[in-house]
Amino acid sequence: MKKITRVCPYCGTECRLSLVADNGRDFLTPAPRLTQPMIRYQKGGKFTPVTWEEAIRYTARRLNEIKNQYGPHAIMAATASRESGNETHFLMQKFARAVLCTNNIDCAARAGHGPSATGLRDTLGNGVMSNAINDIENSTCLLMFGYDCAAAHPVVARRVIRAWQNGARIILCDARCAETERIADLHLPLSHGGNMALVNAFGYVLLEEELYDKAYVTRYTEGLDAYREIVKDYAPEATEHLTGLPAARVRQAMRTFAAAPSATIMWGTGVTRSGQALDVVKGLVTLALLTGNLGRESVGVGPVHSQNNLQGACDMGALPDQFPGYQPVSDPAVRAKFAHAWQIDPQQMDDQPGPRITEVPRLMLEGKIKAGYIMGDTPLHSGADGQGLSALDFLVVQETAMTQTAAMADVLLPAMSRAEQEGVLTCADRGFRRFEQATKPAGNVKRDWEIISLLATEMGYPMHYDNARQIWDEIRELCPLFYGVTYEKMGKMGHIQWPCPTLDHSGTRYLYKHNHFDTPSGKGRLFAAQMQ
Repeated sequence: MKKITRVCPYCGTECRLSLVADNGRDFLTPAPRLTQPMIRYQKGGKFTPVTWEEAIRYTARRLNEIKNQYGPHAIMAATASRESGNETHFLMQKFARAVLCTNNIDCAARAGHGPSATGLRDTLGNGVMSNAINDIENSTCLLMFGYDCAAAHPVVARRVIRAWQNGARIILCDARCAETERIADLHLPLSHGGNMALVNAFGYVLLEEELYDKAYVTRYTEGLDAYREIVKDYAPEATEHLTGLPAARVRQAMRTFAAAPSATIMWGTGVTRSGQALDVVKGLVTLALLTGNLGRESVGVGPVHSQNNLQGACDMGALPDQFPGYQPVSDPAVRAKFAHAWQIDPQQMDDQPGPRITEVPRLMLEGKIKAGYIMGDTPLHSGADGQGLSALDFLVVQETAMTQTAAMADVLLPAMSRAEQEGVLTCADRGFRRFEQATKPAGNVKRDWEIISLLATEMGYPMHYDNARQIWDEIRELCPLFYGVTYEKMGKMGHIQWPCPTLDHSGTRYLYKHNHFDTPSGKGRLFAAQMQ
């Protein structure tokens, strides 16, 4: 009987998981499993099993041909949270920027996490959760918007239940039937499409009833006059037909929220995958700013990701406009730093953001993107139109199982599952965790980062690593936010939230201490938008 400590792959909470197995591994091995490289030499033909040497050589030749004929922007790299640790996401973006010389790199976080990341960055300066998940239970009020934690994140639900048992008031706003309703003190089952109207109505109540923290707003925020001008038309009585909620209940919710000594706002896919998602996120953050619920313990704002390690993909720079550690590709000094570390000419580095993954199908159909390198993502499972992928001259898929997307590939590169690898993940609350190898590889498969390294080397850019730790140390050296997070420290502490800038730093449980925000002015930005 063998016991291994892992990280649970269920959602973005990345909880610790102890695996105990006795000659069994059905849970760890996806089916139907890809166990050897395969090439489809002709469009519409069948896959031919090949050696790794042939698969890497053929893929490198085809990608170089397309790059030389059409330019680096004709190739798109995409990654997802599937099985990959942060080291792999880092190498995928390094491959795009140092080998292909393009910022054509994006990740699956764009669809579900994009509105949250952008909204948080626009209002507070960082596109991440401001607090710690384990601190939720210490809040005296929880406002959950479009988020059924009981169904989506069982361990977060345990934290919410503990807060409720400690006397916290639970306010649930969700158009769907939600399991979390059972413990909600106030349940606001708003109408579908009513998110923006309700958030504006909340803001109206805070201002009209003077429930907001005037001293905090004056000192630490900007944009109050413009905000007031928009929400003045969203009185709860005037928006009942939009929200489907009695005005008295909306007012009661904000009175409860504003009266709490410490409040936390959380949201989920009921916000991020609904209309005006970006505007709603900014509006929710504004509610926290109006009531002073930032910059201290037991308060905060943020999404809880629906997928595993979406936060890690963003942290590692699998984004078209950001290097690892959220360093902008538009900054010449940043480009020079990465070019020096990667031993390439700074002039070769792309200085313009690449396309967002949501724009890529159109660019494929227009013939502007000729080749795709997809690692762990399943766009067809997510409802994407397969016409874009069909229009490509060349498609490489690096995957563990024969997904719908993998079935369309010209080259299949079989990767180890997470259970067969080791590395680092990022939790939704910015916390880094290590995970260990749990089982031996099944078949002729390779580590994700090893495949990328082999391909880069074959294409003329030597990329050699002996283990994931070497890659992690490279990440630390390039990213000031992560520098203090060593393998040894993660082994001792288990969970370390960035920023962690020095070796003696223990991590940052909550952001914006002393209410200094990472915006140009140092103040939080209040925001409202008209309902569309």
